[in-house]
Amino acid sequence: MTILNYQLTSNEPSKPYLTLLHGLFGNLDNLSMVKRALQDRFNILSVDLPDHGKSPRSNEFSFENYAHSVVRLLEHLQVQHTHLLGHSLGGKVAMKVALSRPKVIHKLVVADIAPVAYSARHHNVFKALNAVELDSLKSRGDATKVMSEHLEEVGVAQFLLKSLINNNGNWQWLFNLSLLQRDYGYLSESIESESSYPSPTLFVKGGKSDYILSEHRPHIMRLFPNSQAKIISSAGHWLHAEKPDTFNRIVSDFLVK
Repeated sequence: MTILNYQLTSNEPSKPYLTLLHGLFGNLDNLSMVKRALQDRFNILSVDLPDHGKSPRSNEFSFENYAHSVVRLLEHLQVQHTHLLGHSLGGKVAMKVALSRPKVIHKLVVADIAPVAYSARHHNVFKALNAVELDSLKSRGDATKVMSEHLEEVGVAQFLLKSLINNNGNWQWLFNLSLLQRDYGYLSESIESESSYPSPTLFVKGGKSDYILSEHRPHIMRLFPNSQAKIISSAGHWLHAEKPDTFNRIVSDFLVK
């Protein structure tokens, strides 16, 4: 059985567990500020999703498979109960885990994503990533220059470049670019379930982001009837990185109630 790559800050019986799932093109380091802020109160399990970071590559994307991989990791570590926090793609995977294993997930936190279908949003990102010719790449600076031709936001390029590594002279991405691009349509699909997740759920929205809208509320409440929402007005989609103190306080207040 192949297990996802992870980091566990501690394994103290007196502490509850909190599992963190990053977003698309990311890795377990993306939520490190959350980990540092909350590790005194929780055993923090940071996870590389399939096709990301150091976790195994898959043959095709599905929310079911991604969620099942997270559940298998929890079983492998003998974590019987955990809070679960996911951002963006990780938020959708977290929702799928909670819906499939409601007795395992004590409370759910979803950062700036709804369980709805989205139109394509990453065309320029894929264009920038494909423009980087890894076989002939000389330096990270060269990659930055190439990607800046396709990406208006410097922060997006900097985020993506965190997953560009040089392995014994060979440049490579830490995410499975070919699969994520091929199966991007599946990543954009809605989360569906015949049952709902009854436990407390918190949706945290960036006020400058359009990933969670009022029109999404019926779908959210159908699947997560015991949910509430918080808005960080001055943050965008990367709310946990843009306003870490506010985000971490909101999450902590919700989990320790």
